[in-house]
Amino acid sequence: MAYEFDNLPNRAGTKSLKWEVGEGELAMWVADMDFAVAPEIYEALKTRLEERVYGYSVLDEQWENAYTSWWKRRHNYEIKKGSLTYAGGTLAAINSLIRKLSAPGENIVILTPVYNCFFYCIKNMGRNTLSCELRYEEGEYFIDWGNLEFCLKEAQTSLLLLCNPHNPIGRTLRKDELMRIGELCEKYGVIVISDEVHCDITEPGVNYTPFAAASEVCANLSANIIAPTKAFNIAGLQTAAVFTPNPKLHKKVSRALNGDDIAEPSFFGLIAAICAFERGEAWLEEMRAYVSANRAFANEFIARELPKARSVAQNATYLMWLDVSEYCDEGTKLANFIRQKTGLFLSHGAQYGKGGEKFLRLNIATSRKNVIDGLSRLKTALDLWEGQI
Repeated sequence: MAYEFDNLPNRAGTKSLKWEVGEGELAMWVADMDFAVAPEIYEALKTRLEERVYGYSVLDEQWENAYTSWWKRRHNYEIKKGSLTYAGGTLAAINSLIRKLSAPGENIVILTPVYNCFFYCIKNMGRNTLSCELRYEEGEYFIDWGNLEFCLKEAQTSLLLLCNPHNPIGRTLRKDELMRIGELCEKYGVIVISDEVHCDITEPGVNYTPFAAASEVCANLSANIIAPTKAFNIAGLQTAAVFTPNPKLHKKVSRALNGDDIAEPSFFGLIAAICAFERGEAWLEEMRAYVSANRAFANEFIARELPKARSVAQNATYLMWLDVSEYCDEGTKLANFIRQKTGLFLSHGAQYGKGGEKFLRLNIATSRKNVIDGLSRLKTALDLWEGQI
């Protein structure tokens, strides 16, 4: 490999959210990677830093072209010129769009288990969460279409907050699924906010379908959040974009983001995003291959050493979703037990809503050494857990 993924920067004492842990603990929870950013991004930021004046920045054609060229080349989707709006972070964009495209007290539908911050965004904006639980059968997830339609046709439902690829279940949504979601939303007058920030982290050879690319209907009723932050490990720079193919809806989105003062570009985030899309592709390909190898190793270990656990089949993200239903009915206590006994810090599934209670989430975007260590600690903890029952 041309890039380094085995030797990691030491993040202890760096005010890292992920690594603010106790001595000897191993952080494999929150969704950021332990890998150093692509050298190309580092050099671009270093050059930016050396300017020594960190004033306001402007969005120009280079920023727009970086996004549109990437989506055309990587995802075979043409983002219309003039349909992009800068956003100072994914969650900031979600909050702003919820505020603009719905009213207090209205319902927002989510497909659970799903990214836990969706719940906070909805609650903080004074809206109601309508959870449509995904069906989990024989280790796979399916959309419960009857339940989804029931939620969408409810009189107070105004938005569907979608995650594509889906976090935490770790798979891309198929084109036919996206089309059907779009048709139901059109039928009941529901707008879709599609969070697609994990879209570039798929298994090698796997492509994702942007929600807006599934059909003209999907394009017409959606605001789509995209960013280089997850794929290139620059989430702390708070840089994202929203593309809205429908011109009328785009005006609302632009007013929302500008009205909330989050459409002004970050001095460092702007340059990092441009560099990621213009010069980061080789690093991304190697990172995906490395994470894929980590996933294969983890799957083999779990099947061999932890036969009562199940790793859900995935084709996207670097977050493994572990079914621990044979160990417990509620994974929160188990996650706490694992951390207490071994220092392995995982995410418990209950925080992702209905259907996540018997699961754990494991971040494998780290060195192979850490993956081996984490899995060893997991086995130790689960053996101890069984011994006390």
